[in-house]
Amino acid sequence: MDFNLSEERQMLQDGLRRMLVDKVDTKAIARGDTAWSAETWQALTEMGVIGALFTEEQGGFGGAGFDLMVVFEEMGRAGAPEPLLETLLAGRLIAELGSATQIEQLDEVIAGEVQMAFAHSEPGSRYDLERVATNAARDGDDWVLTGRKSVVTNGGEADQIVLSARVSGAVSDREGLALFLVPKGTEGLEIRDYPLTGGGRGAELAMEEMRLPGDALLGEAGDALPAIERTVARGSAAQCAEALGLMERIRDLTVTYLQQRTQFGQPLIKFQALAFRMADVLIEIEQARSAVINLCGHLDADPTTRELHVSAAKQLVGATAKLVVEESIQMHGGIGITQEYDLAHFARRLTMVEHRFGDALWHLGRFARLRAA
Repeated sequence: MDFNLSEERQMLQDGLRRMLVDKVDTKAIARGDTAWSAETWQALTEMGVIGALFTEEQGGFGGAGFDLMVVFEEMGRAGAPEPLLETLLAGRLIAELGSATQIEQLDEVIAGEVQMAFAHSEPGSRYDLERVATNAARDGDDWVLTGRKSVVTNGGEADQIVLSARVSGAVSDREGLALFLVPKGTEGLEIRDYPLTGGGRGAELAMEEMRLPGDALLGEAGDALPAIERTVARGSAAQCAEALGLMERIRDLTVTYLQQRTQFGQPLIKFQALAFRMADVLIEIEQARSAVINLCGHLDADPTTRELHVSAAKQLVGATAKLVVEESIQMHGGIGITQEYDLAHFARRLTMVEHRFGDALWHLGRFARLRAA
């Protein structure tokens, strides 16, 4: 099997890496000066990076697993918090389930003119995609929604939110899930915005008899879970690729520090204890890369195979992320946790990334259940 990038993906990777080096200010992100940079977002759209997340039929030019890997690995390497992942999640759901009128809006999404968010997680739901308590009830031609959503990344800045609810009212049943396209400023929607560790912003959403027109529904009421699972699998692949980029940046920072910092008249990298620990980190990162490649190559497989690879990759990447953060900070010493040093930002962001869509422990249990089924 040839693991080399195609010419088009190599060009995308090279151009994206050069642009992000110039645009991303990790110091400003660490200080909390901004959630993400409008200038960087504009540069991403001008490069057409958002189009790499969608297929040609959806208005993009990529959409495959390895397209996601190229884009999000570079986003991770730069420590960039721009809401590309939220655009991927919400946009793919609209592309798959939306009406002709709703799908027309994808052109504006791909052009970067419309900010998106995906509101699915709820207080107490943990990582179970089918566990949704937000209720959607018919009232004539309208829908009335009541419930709460938690940790909605980019929720406070999104122009449109793709929001899940249960038509039947059951909490754990796989049936009855629906998706709605909710415009910003909808009456009955309360948004509490807050900063996230590692950059970006999250939000808590509260819906109290929020009324939506009938055409806000995406697809058929009650049939949204398979589409959510397919989309979250892609989001998990993107998140794993971002974690891989973050780990490689942390590795580079640590190796450079060990080469430049001296003790007893020689660089720290010359001490066997540190060299062996660094070698272990390098091996684990390469194993994580193999897992991400496997996942990106199976995103269009049958659901059981796809979800096995999702949990396998998330578990291995999560465990490796923990190792990389702990080892890098310990080998740096006190400087590794100072806000002025880049490592602190990348370590915080990697820790946050590892917990989205399920942490390592949760996916280990899920992998065991899927294998036993």
